[in-house]
Amino acid sequence: MIVLLHGFAEDGNVWKEQIVFLEKYFTLIVPDLPGSGSSPMDGKPWMIDDFAACVCALLQNEKIDNCVMLGHSMGGYITLAFAEKYPEMLCGFGFVNSTAFADSAEKKEARKKGIELMKEYGAYSFIKTTAPNLFSASFKKIFPEIVEALIEKGKNFSAESLVQYYTAMMNRPERTNVLREAKIPVLFIAGAEDAAAPLNDVLQQMYLPATSYIYILKNVAHMGMWEAAAKVNESIFNFVRDTAV
Repeated sequence: MIVLLHGFAEDGNVWKEQIVFLEKYFTLIVPDLPGSGSSPMDGKPWMIDDFAACVCALLQNEKIDNCVMLGHSMGGYITLAFAEKYPEMLCGFGFVNSTAFADSAEKKEARKKGIELMKEYGAYSFIKTTAPNLFSASFKKIFPEIVEALIEKGKNFSAESLVQYYTAMMNRPERTNVLREAKIPVLFIAGAEDAAAPLNDVLQQMYLPATSYIYILKNVAHMGMWEAAAKVNESIFNFVRDTAV
């Protein structure tokens, strides 16, 4: 059983290349997190732990008591929170372009400015400006239509939802302790050109778990699932094959 959690301004469809490949071998759960896709978000303040609790409730409703959980970007933050709160439900977990570090002071200031922009100009305008920065220069040049497809997803989001996501990410704690104390294997998939989850940061975390699976993708930025789909598929397959029960 694999649970795939999407990131900021995405929905479960961001894993489409992985779904097509992995569903031939494993059972998958690929939810839309509250505020994304077909999942509504209420008006309460949301924290990363709240999203983890929602995922836990989903799994309990489906009577799933053990899985491998992987998260992209914000989904990685939620995966870490889940691993801290519900470790008995995991036989492995990991990250695609994500980090266990908390936001730096500089990053928090950037998020605050982003929140102001979303409130003033709306979700689509914000994503139109920021989404191209998630891809490597070479990928943007060769596949501009894929970049545009992610931008167009911005029309499906409310500014309120994206502000909630940014606030939750900004306020999340550092969770390197979860990696250090992990008794199950941890997967790291990192992009060599990723500015959002810099490789130098992720390299500092890869040695913390007792058992790490490490894949560093050359010429890849923050959207490894699309920029290097075949390599990500293979990495996930190998990890789950070795760890799933």
